[in-house]
Amino acid sequence: MIDINLIRNDAEAVSAALAKRGCDADLGEILGLDAKRRDIIGRTEALKAEKNKVSADIPKLKKAGENVEPIFAKMRALGDEISANDELLKQTENTLNTALLCLPNIPDPDVDAGGKENNKVVKVWGKKPEFDFPIKNHVELCESLKLIDYERGVKLAGNGSWLYTGKGALLEWALLNYFISTHTEDGYTFVLPPHMLNYECGLGAGQFPKFEEDVYRVETVEGAAARRFMLPTAETALVNLYRGEILGENELPKKLFAYTPCYRKEAGSYRAEERGMIRGHQFNKVEMVQVTTPDNSKAAFEELVNKACALVEGLGLHYRLSKLAAGDCSASMARTYDIEIWIPSMGIYKEVSSVSNANDYQARRNMTRYRGADGKIGYVHTLNGSGLATSRILPALVEQNQNSDGSVNVPEVLRGFLGVDRLV
Repeated sequence: MIDINLIRNDAEAVSAALAKRGCDADLGEILGLDAKRRDIIGRTEALKAEKNKVSADIPKLKKAGENVEPIFAKMRALGDEISANDELLKQTENTLNTALLCLPNIPDPDVDAGGKENNKVVKVWGKKPEFDFPIKNHVELCESLKLIDYERGVKLAGNGSWLYTGKGALLEWALLNYFISTHTEDGYTFVLPPHMLNYECGLGAGQFPKFEEDVYRVETVEGAAARRFMLPTAETALVNLYRGEILGENELPKKLFAYTPCYRKEAGSYRAEERGMIRGHQFNKVEMVQVTTPDNSKAAFEELVNKACALVEGLGLHYRLSKLAAGDCSASMARTYDIEIWIPSMGIYKEVSSVSNANDYQARRNMTRYRGADGKIGYVHTLNGSGLATSRILPALVEQNQNSDGSVNVPEVLRGFLGVDRLV
């Protein structure tokens, strides 16, 4: 959530920053609601002060033998007016809060305006693999090696689903173990969160109310308390762990990671570039999150980017690192770097990790704060990064490591988990 004080103090600058995303926000409406809210509070406080003063006069009037019924009548009238103002204030605050919750985050100053066309490649690692034989795509490889059963996956759950079998299931598990062991060695705390979350988690992460329809709902009962959903990413859970809490500065940073399946309502199209495992309704991912002070936010972002890159480099896979333009960053994020892996059969790069900094946007929504050494209370910064998602790593892995006989070389870092050095 954007700090209302930023809008009050310089609405033009906030509007210009949001325009970098292509967001034409009506800040005039928000300022009007904010002014109305403050006016109601001022008038109500004046009425309460008057009511208190009148109330204090009653004993004196009674002692003097005067009729106090007009005073009681005035107090009732003041009470009714205060109640009406309280209800109006509640409605105004709800409308203002909803308007603020629907605003996307302000991009960092160095983030370029525009959409995908303005993304910038900032790093390329490794060389594109070259083959002296006709290559197979990952669907052909996974089927011929009996790693994945696409047909039965669709039979069980419909389009956008697949079934790991045999060595394929072991390869998936090996990848997850490689990610988990690496993060553990780096001092991150392993978390296994619930997959079914309450409405407040979606609100605190910045996905609700604007993107409520993008998740799988578990219940359709009206009322926020009854609305639960399947997590689209472990970030949604992790950034809410300290919701409503005030952490000590000495407790920060919190370095967390979680393994979960991720449930996405939209699995994409039937285009060739989204075949097989490239996009699905359910996929496995290890997610990293840091909760830190604003002063350490930049260093935390660089750490998460380097960790995600190191995982891909450890697998020996060619990739590039891209800095996203404002319009390509998700609504909650002030900056994002994507790790994009090379898929040889498609001749394109596909994102396997997004590392993002929300600054205090999520913390303001879920009221996660910290007490500094000076005793002052401020909002934390939250950051997240995939570390990593397997549904695009595995296709790139089998395609980049394929041999002319249809076998696939297993990256060295996975051999201890998998027990073989080649899939045949």
